Amino acid sequence: MSSLESVRRPALSAEVIARLRERITSGDWPVGSRIPPEPELMTRLQVARGTVREAVRALAHAGLLDVRQGDGTYVRAVSELSGAVERLYGGSDIGLVLEVRQALDLQAARLAAIRAEEADLTVLEGALRRRRAAWDERDFDAWLAADWEFHLGVADAAHNPLLAELYRNLSGPVRESVAGSWTDPDYQGANPGGHEDLLLALRERDPVEAARQADANLTDTHDWHAVRSPRGTGS
Repeated sequence: MSSLESVRRPALSAEVIARLRERITSGDWPVGSRIPPEPELMTRLQVARGTVREAVRALAHAGLLDVRQGDGTYVRAVSELSGAVERLYGGSDIGLVLEVRQALDLQAARLAAIRAEEADLTVLEGALRRRRAAWDERDFDAWLAADWEFHLGVADAAHNPLLAELYRNLSGPVRESVAGSWTDPDYQGANPGGHEDLLLALRERDPVEAARQADANLTDTHDWHAVRSPRGTGS
């Protein structure tokens, strides 16, 4: 884990920005989490309040942080690209998000069925165990984190760094598209279709079935939202 060590070199603001950005991009501060308050950052970095504020403003401008007056500062995105995507397309119509996911999810599933290593499958199994447990316990944050970990894990298992990076940078809109379903009493967040069934297809090295399961999951999600939207396609 990276550490927030004392900053002693010139160009303090740039150095503080780099330190904070590292904590975000490394996952030490996940998307949606609140970063330490100003006094704690000042103590840990041994810099003045103005330097901390300047760094936070810069990262907020880049889209990585979200400053909420009276509440704190939260991680909004893991990179400048994902921050730009979040600013431009966060809250987009669910249909648009699902169309993009169809392009990425199906290809990721196909490639993962061919290239996934045992370690990748172990990660996916663990994510699904946590997803099922969180659903049973009605723990929304844990369920959403595990669901995202599974989908991102499939992209990672494709062993195409560019595809995985594109998927990772869509985290905001994708997570929002999933999160919006939670409060509906008819939503079946523990449905094995598209998840356990997809993992089985990956284990069986069947790219056609893996893509079919990924497609079925997205189709079900689209249809589920369509009947609940006055326009038929929106969230």
